[in-house]
Amino acid sequence: MIFSPVLRRNAFNPQAADLALQRFLQGTLGNAAPSPSSVQVQRDEKATTLQLDVPGLSREQLQLSIEGAVVRLSSVEGAPRQVQRAWELDHEIDTAASSAKLENGVLTLSLARLEPQSKATTLSIQ
Repeated sequence: MIFSPVLRRNAFNPQAADLALQRFLQGTLGNAAPSPSSVQVQRDEKATTLQLDVPGLSREQLQLSIEGAVVRLSSVEGAPRQVQRAWELDHEIDTAASSAKLENGVLTLSLARLEPQSKATTLSIQ
């Protein structure tokens, strides 16, 4: 009598293979490719500049709101991809002196610092 070992094979799962390949590629590439949600920040004494990639979205598909020192970016309903981001800066933002520019899928926000205004008043003595 001859005994042969019985090999048991798991069923092939394409989703598991895709996830394994994805993990492998992320591990081998490391930080060579920027993540889609990466933001480049530049600061100086007058403004803060944010640059982020929003490929596939047009100006009409993005909404930008500024409240105090908080900047919120979101995509409108029906846009090909959804974006929901928010940043809190270390300074109040002067919306009149700030600008936003979308060029080749890169959104550049130039956010000017709001200069503190003195609220001191003088009274004349009579």
